[in-house]
Amino acid sequence: MELSCSLPPGPRILEYARLAEELGYQRLWLYDSPLLYPDVWVALARVAAATTTLGLGPGVLVPGLRHVATTAGAIATLEALAPGRITVAVGTGFTARRLLGKPPLAWKNVDTFLRQLRGLLAGETIEIEGRAVRMLHPEGFAPPRPLETPILVAANGPRGRAVAEAIGDGIMSVTEPPEGFAWCTVVRSGTVLEPGETFETPRVFAALGPGIALLYHSIYEAEGPAVDHLPGGRAWREATEKAPEDVRHLHIHEGHCVAVPERELPLLDPNVGAMMFSGTEDELREKWDALETAGATELIYSPAGPNIPGELRAMARAVGAPR
Repeated sequence: MELSCSLPPGPRILEYARLAEELGYQRLWLYDSPLLYPDVWVALARVAAATTTLGLGPGVLVPGLRHVATTAGAIATLEALAPGRITVAVGTGFTARRLLGKPPLAWKNVDTFLRQLRGLLAGETIEIEGRAVRMLHPEGFAPPRPLETPILVAANGPRGRAVAEAIGDGIMSVTEPPEGFAWCTVVRSGTVLEPGETFETPRVFAALGPGIALLYHSIYEAEGPAVDHLPGGRAWREATEKAPEDVRHLHIHEGHCVAVPERELPLLDPNVGAMMFSGTEDELREKWDALETAGATELIYSPAGPNIPGELRAMARAVGAPR
């Protein structure tokens, strides 16, 4: 199983990318959520120029944020900058959609987008809105077609898995590894516990807080009152629902995967960290082995907190990324 990492395309991303490459991470995936972070394609281009072997990709793109022709052109541009290092993940959207006040896209829309994208990258003439469309970049303006950039489908349920099987080169999931995929990536937040640390240790909670908050947010957005089953979940939900409904989605996702708003800190239970990819080095190796046995081929580690370099180093050391 390969170890990769995912991060927001923030102001220190070049530093983090160089470190990830040095530590032996296979890929760096950058989040795509335009109302939260800088532009993912600009950041990926900068990272491509700053690294030499690190795999790169947006994780995940959401159809509807950009026209499929724009996405195809961006992929081609990035392939020219970092040939053979690019992988793309596409999904229905979480914050990229929720912050627009919209639910995740229907899978039929993702299916259509993926088929159009694959056709364009292959150099085919395809139909979009009833008209013929093809990539026509002159020689030297983009790599020659066909472009065989791998495309993963970010999916957790049966409909998404069906799309991944039909169109994708693999699957990306935040759940347990789905069966039947030769390329199966799982995304995990977490931290490495040092001797004497617990989930209530301030350093640990600072690293896990954004991931813990994400768990509350995800369950609430998907199932509403089901968040009550998390420790402190009912109190969290009641506090969240004090925000007016028309702006509640903005309230929920503030600081997503980067920082926990002060108002939310006392509502989160640090021990929820036990549900994440967290533990001592020995415990993490056991979790790693279990994921690999279950069929995962790539673990995407999503560090957070005030010391991203320290988190990247500790996780690489814990699960044996080559250096």
